[in-house]
Amino acid sequence: MERDSRFPRWLRRGARGAAAGVAAARAREGLLLAAAEAGFPLAPAAHPLDYGCSCDRIGCPSPGRHPLSLAWATQATTDPDQIGRWLRVHPDANFITATGRAHDVLDLPAAAGYAALERLSGGAETFGPVAVADPDRVLFFTATRGTPDDEDEWWPCELDCHPETLDEHPGLRWHCRGSYVLLPPSRVPGASEAGVRWLRGPEHPLPEPLTLLAALTDACGDELSGRGAAREAEAGPRR
Repeated sequence: MERDSRFPRWLRRGARGAAAGVAAARAREGLLLAAAEAGFPLAPAAHPLDYGCSCDRIGCPSPGRHPLSLAWATQATTDPDQIGRWLRVHPDANFITATGRAHDVLDLPAAAGYAALERLSGGAETFGPVAVADPDRVLFFTATRGTPDDEDEWWPCELDCHPETLDEHPGLRWHCRGSYVLLPPSRVPGASEAGVRWLRGPEHPLPEPLTLLAALTDACGDELSGRGAAREAEAGPRR
């Protein structure tokens, strides 16, 4: 009996892989357009490349986590046609969402973020969209306080001007006007394939940030207290 050629099977495997890639790209585009439809302004960002960043900056300090353009605040848009053009030109790009326009983001260390979610789920407070930025942050999306009618009521914040400085500000961070966060679905170096993903999508209404602040700050405080107690236990009794 004549042996079957392996070529058709290889061709079929390639076709299945291509179809899966197209389906993943469409799913990704759908998630980004859903965020834009919810009013989140988007702009393209760098993505992980090998062990570094897709940008041309040598020793990039925040690989895969920053916008492609310094004009990201001006570029950020909810226009689906523009988002589609960016996806065609930069098919591997991550996307950021500019905060302080349609929404703010309260950004917590992962342990505190999950603890806060547990508290909020069992209480009377309502919370809106929530994203996980693997491996170490949880993002709570809220209504914005960054565009008041009276400009004197708006306060600038160093944390929000430089959203990549996590090492300097590891606790609760409030992203408002002039800041951004990576938007799901995004990939980050050193994380799982999940990268930045939604726990609760942008279809959920945005709560006022002050209604969440007590629960989030309490969770951060408990996490810091727990770290301190663990360090003292490791150090042993003082003499």
